[in-house]
Amino acid sequence: MTNTVFLVFRAFFITMMTVGMMASVTDFRFGRKKLLLILAVYSLWVIGSSMVLIWIGGELLLLRLFYLTISVPATALTYWAANDTPAQAVFNYMTQILLSILAVSMIRQLTEFFDLSPWMNILLMGVFYGTTIYLEWRFLRKPFRMLIKVIPDHWGILTLIPCSFCAYLIFVASWPGSYLENKVQAVYAYTAVVPMVIIYIVVFKSFIGQYRIQMDRQSHTLLTMQISALKEKLQQVKEVEEGIKIQRHDLRHQLQAIAELVSRGDTDAVLDFLDAAQKRLDERREIRWCRPPVLDAVFSSCFAQAQNHNIPVKAKISLPDTLPVDEGEIAIVLANALENAIHANLELPREKREIRCKMVGVPSIMLEISNPYAGDIIFDSDGLPIAKKEGHGLGVQSICAFCRKNGAVCQFDETDGWFRLRLVL
Repeated sequence: MTNTVFLVFRAFFITMMTVGMMASVTDFRFGRKKLLLILAVYSLWVIGSSMVLIWIGGELLLLRLFYLTISVPATALTYWAANDTPAQAVFNYMTQILLSILAVSMIRQLTEFFDLSPWMNILLMGVFYGTTIYLEWRFLRKPFRMLIKVIPDHWGILTLIPCSFCAYLIFVASWPGSYLENKVQAVYAYTAVVPMVIIYIVVFKSFIGQYRIQMDRQSHTLLTMQISALKEKLQQVKEVEEGIKIQRHDLRHQLQAIAELVSRGDTDAVLDFLDAAQKRLDERREIRWCRPPVLDAVFSSCFAQAQNHNIPVKAKISLPDTLPVDEGEIAIVLANALENAIHANLELPREKREIRCKMVGVPSIMLEISNPYAGDIIFDSDGLPIAKKEGHGLGVQSICAFCRKNGAVCQFDETDGWFRLRLVL
Protein backbone atom coordinates (compact mmCIF):
# COMPACT_ATOMS: atom_id res chain seq x y z
CA MET A 1 0.00 0.00 0.00
CA THR A 2 2.83 2.36 0.88
CA ASN A 3 4.48 1.74 -2.52
CA THR A 4 1.17 2.44 -4.28
CA VAL A 5 0.75 5.74 -2.44
CA PHE A 6 4.28 6.77 -3.36
CA LEU A 7 3.79 5.86 -7.04
CA VAL A 8 0.55 7.83 -7.17
CA PHE A 9 2.23 10.80 -5.51
CA ARG A 10 5.15 10.55 -7.94
CA ALA A 11 2.81 10.46 -10.94
CA PHE A 12 0.88 13.44 -9.54
CA PHE A 13 4.09 15.40 -8.88
CA ILE A 14 5.44 14.77 -12.38
CA THR A 15 2.11 15.74 -13.93
CA MET A 16 1.78 19.00 -12.02
CA MET A 17 5.37 19.99 -12.80
CA THR A 18 4.85 19.22 -16.48
CA VAL A 19 1.70 21.34 -16.47
CA GLY A 20 3.82 24.08 -14.90
CA MET A 21 6.24 23.82 -17.82
CA MET A 22 3.32 24.12 -20.24
CA ALA A 23 1.97 27.17 -18.40
CA SER A 24 5.35 28.93 -18.35
CA VAL A 25 5.11 29.74 -22.07
CA THR A 26 1.32 29.96 -22.42
CA ASP A 27 -1.10 32.91 -22.39
CA PHE A 28 -4.36 31.99 -20.67
CA ARG A 29 -7.76 33.53 -21.37
CA PHE A 30 -9.22 32.63 -17.96
CA GLY A 31 -8.66 34.29 -14.63
CA ARG A 32 -6.60 32.82 -11.81
CA LYS A 33 -9.58 31.44 -9.85
CA LYS A 34 -11.00 29.57 -12.82
CA LEU A 35 -7.57 28.19 -13.73
CA LEU A 36 -7.08 26.91 -10.17
CA LEU A 37 -10.51 25.25 -10.28
CA ILE A 38 -9.63 23.51 -13.57
CA LEU A 39 -6.30 22.41 -12.10
CA ALA A 40 -8.01 21.03 -8.99
CA VAL A 41 -10.48 18.97 -11.04
CA TYR A 42 -7.67 17.68 -13.26
CA SER A 43 -5.59 16.79 -10.18
CA LEU A 44 -8.40 14.61 -8.86
CA TRP A 45 -8.55 12.87 -12.24
CA VAL A 46 -4.78 12.27 -12.24
CA ILE A 47 -4.80 10.79 -8.75
CA GLY A 48 -7.86 8.64 -9.39
CA SER A 49 -6.78 7.29 -12.79
CA SER A 50 -3.23 6.60 -11.55
CA MET A 51 -4.51 4.65 -8.54
CA VAL A 52 -6.76 2.52 -10.76
CA LEU A 53 -3.99 1.74 -13.28
CA ILE A 54 -1.46 0.88 -10.55
CA TRP A 55 -4.02 -1.29 -8.75
CA ILE A 56 -4.83 -3.19 -11.97
CA GLY A 57 -1.39 -3.62 -13.53
CA GLY A 58 1.22 -1.88 -11.40
CA GLU A 59 3.71 0.80 -12.47
CA LEU A 60 4.26 -0.79 -15.89
CA LEU A 61 0.60 -0.36 -16.88
CA LEU A 62 0.73 3.26 -15.71
CA LEU A 63 3.84 3.77 -17.84
CA ARG A 64 2.09 2.32 -20.88
CA LEU A 65 -1.15 4.27 -20.53
CA PHE A 66 -0.23 7.57 -18.85
CA TYR A 67 0.03 9.26 -22.25
CA LEU A 68 -3.68 8.63 -22.85
CA THR A 69 -4.93 9.08 -19.29
CA ILE A 70 -2.73 12.00 -18.21
CA SER A 71 -0.91 13.71 -21.10
CA VAL A 72 -3.77 13.96 -23.60
CA PRO A 73 -6.25 15.41 -21.04
CA ALA A 74 -3.59 17.89 -19.88
CA THR A 75 -3.04 19.03 -23.46
CA ALA A 76 -6.78 19.36 -24.10
CA LEU A 77 -7.45 21.32 -20.90
CA THR A 78 -4.48 23.62 -21.37
CA TYR A 79 -5.50 24.34 -24.95
CA TRP A 80 -9.08 25.04 -23.81
CA ALA A 81 -7.82 27.60 -21.30
CA ALA A 82 -5.24 29.20 -23.62
CA ASN A 83 -5.25 31.56 -26.59
CA ASP A 84 -3.22 29.36 -28.97
CA THR A 85 -4.41 27.57 -32.08
CA PRO A 86 -4.70 23.75 -31.89
CA ALA A 87 -1.48 23.17 -33.85
CA GLN A 88 0.50 25.66 -31.76
CA ALA A 89 -0.88 24.18 -28.55
CA VAL A 90 -0.06 20.59 -29.49
CA PHE A 91 3.48 21.49 -30.56
CA ASN A 92 4.14 23.44 -27.36
CA TYR A 93 2.57 21.02 -24.89
CA MET A 94 3.84 17.82 -26.49
CA THR A 95 7.35 19.26 -26.59
CA GLN A 96 7.10 19.96 -22.86
CA ILE A 97 5.79 16.44 -22.24
CA LEU A 98 8.63 15.00 -24.32
CA LEU A 99 11.22 16.95 -22.33
CA SER A 100 9.57 15.84 -19.10
CA ILE A 101 9.57 12.17 -20.13
CA LEU A 102 13.28 12.26 -20.98
CA ALA A 103 14.23 14.10 -17.80
CA VAL A 104 12.17 11.83 -15.53
CA SER A 105 13.57 8.66 -17.10
CA MET A 106 17.17 9.89 -16.85
CA ILE A 107 16.73 10.95 -13.22
CA ARG A 108 15.15 7.55 -12.51
CA GLN A 109 18.14 5.80 -14.10
CA LEU A 110 20.48 7.97 -12.04
CA THR A 111 18.78 7.17 -8.76
CA GLU A 112 18.69 3.44 -9.63
CA PHE A 113 22.40 3.43 -10.56
CA PHE A 114 23.51 5.12 -7.33
CA ASP A 115 20.90 3.28 -5.26
CA LEU A 116 19.36 6.53 -3.99
CA SER A 117 16.13 6.65 -2.02
CA PRO A 118 12.79 7.27 -3.78
CA TRP A 119 12.44 10.60 -2.02
CA MET A 120 15.84 11.65 -3.37
CA ASN A 121 14.38 10.92 -6.79
CA ILE A 122 11.54 13.35 -6.02
CA LEU A 123 14.05 15.95 -4.81
CA LEU A 124 16.15 15.70 -8.00
CA MET A 125 13.04 15.99 -10.15
CA GLY A 126 11.94 19.03 -8.14
CA VAL A 127 15.29 20.72 -8.79
CA PHE A 128 15.03 19.94 -12.51
CA TYR A 129 11.43 21.11 -12.88
CA GLY A 130 11.94 24.26 -10.82
CA THR A 131 15.00 25.25 -12.85
CA THR A 132 13.31 24.46 -16.16
CA ILE A 133 10.13 26.37 -15.35
CA TYR A 134 12.15 29.42 -14.26
CA LEU A 135 14.38 29.36 -17.35
CA GLU A 136 11.44 28.93 -19.71
CA TRP A 137 9.49 31.74 -18.04
CA ARG A 138 12.52 34.04 -17.90
CA PHE A 139 14.12 33.46 -21.30
CA LEU A 140 11.82 31.43 -23.57
CA ARG A 141 8.32 32.77 -22.94
CA LYS A 142 8.66 36.19 -24.60
CA PRO A 143 10.40 35.07 -27.83
CA PHE A 144 8.07 32.06 -28.15
CA ARG A 145 4.93 34.19 -27.74
CA MET A 146 6.29 36.68 -30.26
CA LEU A 147 7.08 33.84 -32.67
CA ILE A 148 3.51 32.57 -32.41
CA LYS A 149 2.13 36.02 -33.23
CA VAL A 150 4.51 36.65 -36.12
CA ILE A 151 4.20 33.14 -37.60
CA PRO A 152 0.60 32.06 -36.92
CA ASP A 153 0.48 29.34 -39.60
CA HIS A 154 2.40 26.22 -40.69
CA TRP A 155 2.54 24.62 -37.22
CA GLY A 156 0.45 21.59 -38.16
CA ILE A 157 3.21 19.45 -39.66
CA LEU A 158 5.55 20.37 -36.80
CA THR A 159 3.25 18.75 -34.25
CA LEU A 160 4.29 15.36 -35.67
CA ILE A 161 7.79 15.83 -34.24
CA PRO A 162 7.02 15.79 -30.48
CA CYS A 163 4.06 13.43 -30.92
CA SER A 164 6.16 10.86 -32.81
CA PHE A 165 9.06 11.01 -30.36
CA CYS A 166 6.68 10.75 -27.38
CA ALA A 167 5.01 7.67 -28.86
CA TYR A 168 8.38 6.11 -29.66
CA LEU A 169 9.84 6.68 -26.20
CA ILE A 170 6.75 5.36 -24.41
CA PHE A 171 6.61 2.25 -26.59
CA VAL A 172 10.33 1.46 -26.29
CA ALA A 173 10.35 2.14 -22.54
CA SER A 174 7.35 -0.07 -21.74
CA TRP A 175 7.32 -2.93 -24.30
CA PRO A 176 7.79 -5.81 -23.78
CA GLY A 177 8.73 -4.81 -20.22
CA SER A 178 10.06 -1.82 -18.29
CA TYR A 179 13.19 -0.04 -19.54
CA LEU A 180 14.47 -0.19 -15.94
CA GLU A 181 14.78 -3.97 -16.21
CA ASN A 182 15.91 -4.25 -19.83
CA LYS A 183 18.98 -2.18 -20.60
CA VAL A 184 18.61 -2.72 -24.35
CA GLN A 185 15.28 -0.88 -24.23
CA ALA A 186 16.96 1.98 -22.37
CA VAL A 187 19.66 2.20 -25.05
CA TYR A 188 17.04 2.29 -27.81
CA ALA A 189 15.15 5.01 -25.96
CA TYR A 190 18.11 7.29 -25.29
CA THR A 191 19.60 6.97 -28.77
CA ALA A 192 16.51 8.82 -30.00
CA VAL A 193 17.76 11.90 -28.17
CA VAL A 194 20.44 12.61 -30.80
CA PRO A 195 18.15 12.81 -33.86
CA MET A 196 15.55 14.60 -31.74
CA VAL A 197 18.02 17.35 -30.79
CA ILE A 198 19.16 17.68 -34.42
CA ILE A 199 15.58 17.96 -35.68
CA TYR A 200 14.66 20.59 -33.09
CA ILE A 201 17.77 22.63 -33.95
CA VAL A 202 16.82 22.54 -37.63
CA VAL A 203 13.22 23.46 -36.83
CA PHE A 204 14.15 26.44 -34.69
CA LYS A 205 16.70 27.65 -37.22
CA SER A 206 13.89 27.56 -39.75
CA PHE A 207 11.69 29.45 -37.29
CA ILE A 208 14.33 32.13 -36.87
CA GLY A 209 14.60 32.50 -40.64
CA GLN A 210 10.83 32.79 -41.02
CA TYR A 211 10.71 35.21 -38.12
CA ARG A 212 13.24 37.52 -39.76
CA ILE A 213 11.37 37.38 -43.07
CA GLN A 214 8.06 38.14 -41.36
CA MET A 215 9.57 41.02 -39.39
CA ASP A 216 11.04 42.49 -42.58
CA ARG A 217 7.64 42.20 -44.27
CA GLN A 218 5.92 43.68 -41.25
CA SER A 219 8.36 46.59 -41.09
CA HIS A 220 7.86 47.21 -44.80
CA THR A 221 4.07 47.11 -44.39
CA LEU A 222 4.16 49.50 -41.43
CA LEU A 223 6.50 51.87 -43.25
CA THR A 224 4.31 51.80 -46.36
CA MET A 225 1.23 52.47 -44.26
CA GLN A 226 2.94 55.35 -42.44
CA ILE A 227 4.14 56.94 -45.66
CA SER A 228 0.70 56.59 -47.24
CA ALA A 229 -1.05 58.07 -44.22
CA LEU A 230 1.43 60.93 -43.99
CA LYS A 231 0.98 61.72 -47.69
CA GLU A 232 -2.77 61.78 -47.14
CA LYS A 233 -2.45 64.18 -44.23
CA LEU A 234 -0.07 66.43 -46.15
CA GLN A 235 -2.51 66.45 -49.05
CA GLN A 236 -5.24 67.59 -46.67
CA VAL A 237 -2.97 70.39 -45.47
CA LYS A 238 -2.35 71.44 -49.08
CA GLU A 239 -6.09 71.45 -49.74
CA VAL A 240 -6.61 73.72 -46.74
CA GLU A 241 -3.89 76.07 -47.99
CA GLU A 242 -5.49 76.14 -51.43
CA GLY A 243 -8.81 76.97 -49.83
CA ILE A 244 -7.24 79.88 -47.97
CA LYS A 245 -5.71 81.17 -51.22
CA ILE A 246 -9.11 81.04 -52.92
CA GLN A 247 -10.72 82.86 -50.02
CA ARG A 248 -8.05 85.60 -50.16
CA HIS A 249 -8.61 85.96 -53.92
CA ASP A 250 -12.40 86.18 -53.44
CA LEU A 251 -11.95 88.63 -50.60
CA ARG A 252 -10.16 91.08 -52.92
CA HIS A 253 -13.10 91.07 -55.33
CA GLN A 254 -15.56 91.40 -52.47
CA LEU A 255 -13.71 94.45 -51.14
CA GLN A 256 -13.75 96.02 -54.60
CA ALA A 257 -17.52 95.46 -54.85
CA ILE A 258 -18.06 96.97 -51.40
CA ALA A 259 -15.90 99.98 -52.30
CA GLU A 260 -17.98 100.56 -55.46
CA LEU A 261 -21.25 100.35 -53.49
CA VAL A 262 -19.91 102.75 -50.86
CA SER A 263 -18.87 105.24 -53.55
CA ARG A 264 -22.44 105.13 -54.87
CA GLY A 265 -23.81 105.67 -51.37
CA ASP A 266 -25.92 102.51 -51.51
CA THR A 267 -25.75 101.67 -47.79
CA ASP A 268 -28.49 99.02 -47.84
CA ALA A 269 -26.77 97.10 -50.63
CA VAL A 270 -23.48 97.22 -48.70
CA LEU A 271 -25.11 95.82 -45.57
CA ASP A 272 -26.92 93.10 -47.54
CA PHE A 273 -23.65 92.17 -49.27
CA LEU A 274 -21.74 91.96 -45.97
CA ASP A 275 -24.54 89.94 -44.38
CA ALA A 276 -24.49 87.43 -47.24
CA ALA A 277 -20.70 87.21 -47.06
CA GLN A 278 -20.88 86.56 -43.31
CA LYS A 279 -23.36 83.73 -43.84
CA ARG A 280 -21.09 82.12 -46.44
CA LEU A 281 -18.15 82.34 -44.03
CA ASP A 282 -20.20 80.76 -41.26
CA GLU A 283 -21.18 77.89 -43.55
CA ARG A 284 -17.62 77.29 -44.67
CA ARG A 285 -15.94 77.86 -41.32
CA GLU A 286 -13.77 74.90 -40.30
CA ILE A 287 -12.98 73.94 -36.76
CA ARG A 288 -9.31 74.22 -35.80
CA TRP A 289 -8.56 71.46 -33.31
CA CYS A 290 -4.94 72.47 -32.67
CA ARG A 291 -2.21 74.68 -34.09
CA PRO A 292 0.16 72.05 -35.56
CA PRO A 293 -1.26 71.79 -39.09
CA VAL A 294 -0.69 68.06 -39.71
CA LEU A 295 -2.28 67.06 -36.41
CA ASP A 296 -5.16 69.44 -37.06
CA ALA A 297 -5.69 67.79 -40.45
CA VAL A 298 -5.70 64.33 -38.82
CA PHE A 299 -8.24 65.36 -36.21
CA SER A 300 -10.43 67.03 -38.82
CA SER A 301 -10.30 64.04 -41.18
CA CYS A 302 -10.90 61.35 -38.54
CA PHE A 303 -13.63 63.26 -36.72
CA ALA A 304 -15.35 63.92 -40.04
CA GLN A 305 -15.24 60.19 -40.81
CA ALA A 306 -16.73 59.45 -37.40
CA GLN A 307 -19.56 61.93 -37.91
CA ASN A 308 -20.27 60.47 -41.35
CA HIS A 309 -20.82 57.12 -39.61
CA ASN A 310 -23.07 58.71 -36.94
CA ILE A 311 -20.42 58.40 -34.25
CA PRO A 312 -20.50 61.33 -31.77
CA VAL A 313 -17.08 62.73 -30.88
CA LYS A 314 -16.18 64.41 -27.60
CA ALA A 315 -12.74 65.99 -27.94
CA LYS A 316 -10.61 68.12 -25.62
CA ILE A 317 -7.34 69.06 -27.28
CA SER A 318 -4.71 71.52 -26.07
CA LEU A 319 -1.37 71.42 -27.86
CA PRO A 320 1.46 73.96 -28.22
CA ASP A 321 2.77 75.21 -31.56
CA THR A 322 5.82 72.93 -31.42
CA LEU A 323 6.05 69.32 -30.27
CA PRO A 324 9.00 67.36 -28.80
CA VAL A 325 8.66 64.69 -31.51
CA ASP A 326 8.17 64.67 -35.25
CA GLU A 327 4.66 65.90 -36.02
CA GLY A 328 4.23 63.36 -38.81
CA GLU A 329 5.02 60.42 -36.50
CA ILE A 330 2.55 61.44 -33.79
CA ALA A 331 0.01 62.06 -36.57
CA ILE A 332 0.32 58.40 -37.61
CA VAL A 333 -0.33 57.32 -34.01
CA LEU A 334 -3.47 59.46 -33.86
CA ALA A 335 -4.69 58.25 -37.25
CA ASN A 336 -4.24 54.59 -36.27
CA ALA A 337 -5.85 54.98 -32.85
CA LEU A 338 -8.85 56.92 -34.16
CA GLU A 339 -9.29 54.55 -37.08
CA ASN A 340 -9.40 51.60 -34.66
CA ALA A 341 -11.95 53.47 -32.53
CA ILE A 342 -14.14 54.12 -35.58
CA HIS A 343 -14.02 50.45 -36.64
CA ALA A 344 -14.93 49.32 -33.11
CA ASN A 345 -17.93 51.68 -33.07
CA LEU A 346 -19.21 50.40 -36.41
CA GLU A 347 -19.95 47.04 -34.75
CA LEU A 348 -22.34 48.74 -32.30
CA PRO A 349 -25.88 50.12 -32.78
CA ARG A 350 -25.98 53.87 -33.47
CA GLU A 351 -27.27 54.85 -30.04
CA LYS A 352 -24.22 53.29 -28.33
CA ARG A 353 -21.53 54.77 -30.57
CA GLU A 354 -19.12 57.38 -29.21
CA ILE A 355 -15.47 58.42 -29.30
CA ARG A 356 -13.77 60.39 -26.54
CA CYS A 357 -10.42 61.99 -27.26
CA LYS A 358 -8.26 63.96 -24.83
CA MET A 359 -4.81 65.28 -25.70
CA VAL A 360 -2.58 67.83 -23.95
CA GLY A 361 0.97 68.97 -24.54
CA VAL A 362 1.92 70.30 -21.09
CA PRO A 363 3.80 69.20 -19.02
CA SER A 364 4.23 66.37 -21.54
CA ILE A 365 2.25 64.92 -24.40
CA MET A 366 -0.59 62.86 -22.96
CA LEU A 367 -3.20 61.18 -25.12
CA GLU A 368 -6.30 59.19 -24.16
CA ILE A 369 -8.73 57.77 -26.71
CA SER A 370 -11.66 55.67 -25.52
CA ASN A 371 -14.59 54.01 -27.24
CA PRO A 372 -17.24 51.36 -26.49
CA TYR A 373 -16.85 47.97 -28.14
CA ALA A 374 -18.74 44.79 -28.94
CA GLY A 375 -17.65 41.26 -28.01
CA ASP A 376 -14.56 40.36 -26.00
CA ILE A 377 -11.06 41.83 -26.07
CA ILE A 378 -8.15 39.48 -25.45
CA PHE A 379 -4.77 40.87 -24.39
CA ASP A 380 -1.43 39.13 -24.82
CA SER A 381 1.31 38.84 -22.18
CA ASP A 382 2.53 42.37 -23.03
CA GLY A 383 -0.91 43.89 -22.49
CA LEU A 384 -1.53 44.45 -26.21
CA PRO A 385 -4.93 43.64 -27.73
CA ILE A 386 -4.88 40.58 -29.99
CA ALA A 387 -6.34 41.09 -33.46
CA LYS A 388 -9.35 38.86 -34.15
CA LYS A 389 -9.03 38.92 -37.94
CA GLU A 390 -6.08 38.29 -40.22
CA GLY A 391 -4.52 41.53 -41.45
CA HIS A 392 -5.71 43.51 -38.42
CA GLY A 393 -3.48 44.71 -35.61
CA LEU A 394 -1.00 46.73 -37.70
CA GLY A 395 -2.26 49.94 -36.13
CA VAL A 396 -1.39 48.71 -32.63
CA GLN A 397 2.02 47.55 -33.85
CA SER A 398 2.64 50.96 -35.41
CA ILE A 399 1.75 52.68 -32.13
CA CYS A 400 4.10 50.37 -30.22
CA ALA A 401 6.88 51.03 -32.76
CA PHE A 402 6.45 54.79 -32.18
CA CYS A 403 6.63 54.27 -28.40
CA ARG A 404 9.80 52.18 -28.64
CA LYS A 405 11.47 54.75 -30.89
CA ASN A 406 10.57 57.80 -28.81
CA GLY A 407 10.63 56.34 -25.30
CA ALA A 408 6.89 56.77 -24.82
CA VAL A 409 4.65 54.60 -22.65
CA CYS A 410 1.33 53.28 -23.95
CA GLN A 411 -1.31 51.28 -22.15
CA PHE A 412 -4.36 49.43 -23.47
CA ASP A 413 -7.18 48.40 -21.15
CA GLU A 414 -10.93 47.81 -21.03
CA THR A 415 -13.27 48.80 -18.21
CA ASP A 416 -17.07 48.66 -18.06
CA GLY A 417 -17.44 48.11 -21.79
CA TRP A 418 -15.00 50.87 -22.80
CA PHE A 419 -11.66 50.30 -24.52
CA ARG A 420 -8.96 52.88 -23.73
CA LEU A 421 -5.59 53.77 -25.17
CA ARG A 422 -3.37 55.94 -23.00
CA LEU A 423 -0.04 57.29 -24.25
CA VAL A 424 2.44 59.45 -22.34
CA LEU A 425 5.52 60.91 -24.00
